[in-house]
Amino acid sequence: MLARIKGVARRIKADLAALWLASRDGRTPAAAKIFAAITVAYALSPIDLIPDFIPVLGLLDDLLLVPAGIWLAIRLIPPELMDQFRRAAQSAQPGPSAWGAIMVAAAWALVAAAVGWRFFA
Repeated sequence: MLARIKGVARRIKADLAALWLASRDGRTPAAAKIFAAITVAYALSPIDLIPDFIPVLGLLDDLLLVPAGIWLAIRLIPPELMDQFRRAAQSAQPGPSAWGAIMVAAAWALVAAAVGWRFFA
């Protein structure tokens, strides 16, 4: 069981690196490029949409959103192109994403503004 979980984690990490490359490649369709960039930015963001200290829910966003984003982004990229990105990703690994942190912080700011507007307007 543990070996299977480690295998899935390695595959997710490899796919994130491949999507990072796909988001920067001109041959990637525009919709796939945008979705790949958002998925990688969120996965590498030091800030989560739902903070990890919230029991159960904090981990569910990582367990559901990231794999779902990877799955959809891969489906939007032509298979032969994705194979090239996967091969190239074996030597390229992205680091922490400042854009991901900015996107998540902006999402929280919008939620806070909506709540504030609801209660104080």
